[in-house]
Amino acid sequence: MKTKTLSAVAAGILLSVSGISAAEQRSAPIRIGVLTDMTGAYSQATGPGAVIAARMAVEDFGGKVRGLPIEVLQADMQNKVDVSTSIAREWISTKGVDVIIDVPISSGTLAVNKIVKENNRLLFSAAGTTELSGTECNGHSVQWVWDNYAMAAALTNALLAEGGKNWFFLTADYTFGHDLERMSSDVVKAKGGKVVKSIRMPMGTVDQSSAVLELNASDAKVVGLANGGTDTQNSIKQLNEFGIGAASGHRVAAFVLSAGDVNSLGLDVAKGLYAPMPFYWDLNDQTRAWSKRFSDKAGRPPSYQQASVYSEITHYLKALDKAPSSGGADAIAAMRKLPIDDPLFGKAELRVDGRPTFPMYLMQVKAPKESKSQWDAFRVVSKVPADQVLRPLDKTGCSLVAAK
Repeated sequence: MKTKTLSAVAAGILLSVSGISAAEQRSAPIRIGVLTDMTGAYSQATGPGAVIAARMAVEDFGGKVRGLPIEVLQADMQNKVDVSTSIAREWISTKGVDVIIDVPISSGTLAVNKIVKENNRLLFSAAGTTELSGTECNGHSVQWVWDNYAMAAALTNALLAEGGKNWFFLTADYTFGHDLERMSSDVVKAKGGKVVKSIRMPMGTVDQSSAVLELNASDAKVVGLANGGTDTQNSIKQLNEFGIGAASGHRVAAFVLSAGDVNSLGLDVAKGLYAPMPFYWDLNDQTRAWSKRFSDKAGRPPSYQQASVYSEITHYLKALDKAPSSGGADAIAAMRKLPIDDPLFGKAELRVDGRPTFPMYLMQVKAPKESKSQWDAFRVVSKVPADQVLRPLDKTGCSLVAAK
């Protein structure tokens, strides 16, 4: 009996030294599920490119962690909440998925957030809702490089400083758009500006002419596009058709805009637009080198959402090697302990609310004569430090802040 007890203790010590807890005897692969929009409004910013970025991260890490192979799954969530939750549950119950990536609509990401919490898994979200790091904060989700507050703070403050006091919002009529409009409006009002009006439109609204005509008849000088993907593209096209832009004395501010959006629109249509970004492929030598590798596989440079997938998975795998188990709670605790030193986004730490302390950049779309290549779309206006784009922890509403 004594010999058996000593053997058990020795085994426990060996497991502890190796970095694997005695409680976890796992042989199944670590599985990462990319649950993304493959063909819809957000497919250029996330979609197939997010899958490519995930596979690159796994390959660069060596394909194994904790002595286990790493597998990447993919599925189209079709921008539907019921599809998102159905796939998430099926992946967890039958595939043993450890981490779910993307879910780019806010309503879908909030629903999946509950599922990962219930099953001790993780969610790395590409949605912008601030509820994920606020009232719905549960210690199992991460928004790696952006949320609505960060985009609103970076862009709205900069344009207010340039004298843009009167704002008119064209808003996507669902959780993401409402949240983004509210965050920006709060900044406008707090700085003495005025929200002239906001018009909300369902996802996929192509004809926005009535809203644009109302904008043109108002005294608003800043147009805030609180939408994303093809909805943003449609807004920009309509504004251009009615001559609304720099020539008419308006500043057009797109809170979510990518080089892919600009490429689809053309520089003649998009020139002069302002947009906040946590990453751009042409920022520095490191972003250019990684983006070249991505482009060789995807045929185009990465969006910041796609670069985020690579970065967050890389940090997750590094932390997982040091975690007591592969469970979601242990993994995210290890992610918070491990300093982030990332070639694409820089140095940071992961806060308890699931937001890393990365900076943001205010960008402006180049005029055609300024661009040197097809994907040379933006110039950097300014770098915005993290403390100006992240909500103070005590203002988030995250229950984990008080418990910290």
